Amino acid sequence: MLSRDEQTTMRPVVLGGGQVGSSIDSPDWPIWNHRERDHLERVLESGWWAFEGPAEAEFEQRFAGLQTARHGLCVANGTVALQLGLEALDIGVGDEVIVPGFTWQATAAAVVDVNAMPILVDADPETYCPDPSGIERAITPRTKAIIVVHLYDSLSDMDRILEIAARHHLHVVEDCAHSHGSQWNGRGVGSVGDIGTFSFQSSKTLTAGEGGFVTTNDDTLFERLYSLRNCGRRKKGPITSTTPAVQSGNYRMTEWQSAILLAQLERFEEQMSTKERNAEILDASLGRIPGITPMRRDRQVTRRNLYAYVFRYSEEEWQGLSCRAFRKAMSDEMGFEFGAPYRPLNMSSLYRPQTKKRHHLSDQYWDALDPGNYALPVAEHAYHHEAVRVLHQNLLTNSRKISQIPKAVQRLRGFLPELLDWERSLPEGEWGAPPE
Repeated sequence: MLSRDEQTTMRPVVLGGGQVGSSIDSPDWPIWNHRERDHLERVLESGWWAFEGPAEAEFEQRFAGLQTARHGLCVANGTVALQLGLEALDIGVGDEVIVPGFTWQATAAAVVDVNAMPILVDADPETYCPDPSGIERAITPRTKAIIVVHLYDSLSDMDRILEIAARHHLHVVEDCAHSHGSQWNGRGVGSVGDIGTFSFQSSKTLTAGEGGFVTTNDDTLFERLYSLRNCGRRKKGPITSTTPAVQSGNYRMTEWQSAILLAQLERFEEQMSTKERNAEILDASLGRIPGITPMRRDRQVTRRNLYAYVFRYSEEEWQGLSCRAFRKAMSDEMGFEFGAPYRPLNMSSLYRPQTKKRHHLSDQYWDALDPGNYALPVAEHAYHHEAVRVLHQNLLTNSRKISQIPKAVQRLRGFLPELLDWERSLPEGEWGAPPE
């Protein structure tokens, strides 16, 4: 017979028990050490603090190489990267761009910022990336490009999307803010479509606090991207500019950020390998638990970096225990967040293009911008009832500690009747909306 202490230890934390096994020590993010300090001191002492210094040149070469891209360019941030990519493709007033409805708001906002029309499409229920069938249904004579988002730990189906784009003569922009280092059929994401964009914002797997990057294999597009980033100036050096001059502004990144990124890059491959190995452990172990389904990994995904590990939870198979209750119980169980995904753009409090007068190009355009015009049932169901997200830094640990996650899930499942009573007892205000 178990002692009272043993019985208490077996119970989930939300029911008064203790945490399962040894807790995972989640590192503070970002991770840094003397490498970052050494790189920054070199920039300080060099006196070259602005742009196109030696640190930036080295980082551009190394990161473009990591993504198997012919060209790479540092820019101010990931949103700017998207905007410049669209402008390089000459997309603007009167054009439509197909955008996933399940993404961070910047993906669609960049389209609005070039005066084009974002057309939102729903997600593939097994990856949460844009559904290729939905993309094809959304194409009209005004469509000029498709933005795909490689979301969390999944990659968009680039084979199908490129085939659709080729058949309809459309450009493809890859939003790779979550997928530094990932590969599709052995090619780095960002080098598969016409243009790739990346973010180095503070939560990203490669970070300088802020910053962005654009990749392309096309010489002419690179010349245009360079000019758009640098106040319309032409690039000097081995590439001789043949493109017309453009009106633009300053969207550059500094030598300070490049120095930080060079240091971050030194530990990036090891971090990526650790996360991929731990994700494979979770895929195998969680997939054996009723009502828990890892995201689909297509065979074309030949390397997977993760911005977050995501799995699908079935409220029905857990006797009606809500996904939000499961997220909270798992967060308490493990001592770090098991959170919700992004809110779909048709219900996001941050994607509100009709709040800026400069977007009121016409009454027709203004009315069409309303995100509420779109139904995104897969994304909405995932947000409210299904998706569970673990941030990437929580996977930077050993496999023994990662194995505590499925053990915690199993423990919750063993206490379902009591968990249902616990959820019913919670005040409505306990939940609050997940932050964006």
